[in-house]
Amino acid sequence: MATGAFATSISCMDGRIQIPLNDWIKKKYNVDYVDTITEPGVEKKITGNIDLEQIKSKTEISIYKHKSETIIVSGHHDCAGNPVSKEEHVVQIRNSIKIIESWNYPVKVIGAWINDQWQVEQIQ
Repeated sequence: MATGAFATSISCMDGRIQIPLNDWIKKKYNVDYVDTITEPGVEKKITGNIDLEQIKSKTEISIYKHKSETIIVSGHHDCAGNPVSKEEHVVQIRNSIKIIESWNYPVKVIGAWINDQWQVEQIQ
C-alpha cells in the first residue's frame, strides 16, 4: 500500500507539460505524488470514446490502490496529438470532466490548460 497523498493526472504524453503540471497539482491539492496517465491528445480520446477502458482501468488503480481523491484532466498549447484551437481544447476538457464524473468515482474532477508559457490554468 502506498503512503503519502496522491492525485491523478490524465494528460497528454508531451514531456514539456509534465513537470509544470505535476508541480501545480502537488502545490494546489497538497499531495505528495501524482499518478500520471498519458495519451497523445487525451481529451480528444476521452470525448471520442477512444481507448476509454484503458484510461478508466488506470484511473481505478490510482483511486482504489493509491487513494487518489482528485483527478485533473488537461490539455495543452501546441499539442501534436490534438492540433486544435485553445477554445476547442477547453470544450473537450470540459466534456472530459463530465464523462469522468459519470464514472461515479468518489473523487473531485478538475480541468486544466497548459498555456504557451507552460503555465497551468484551471478550467472553470
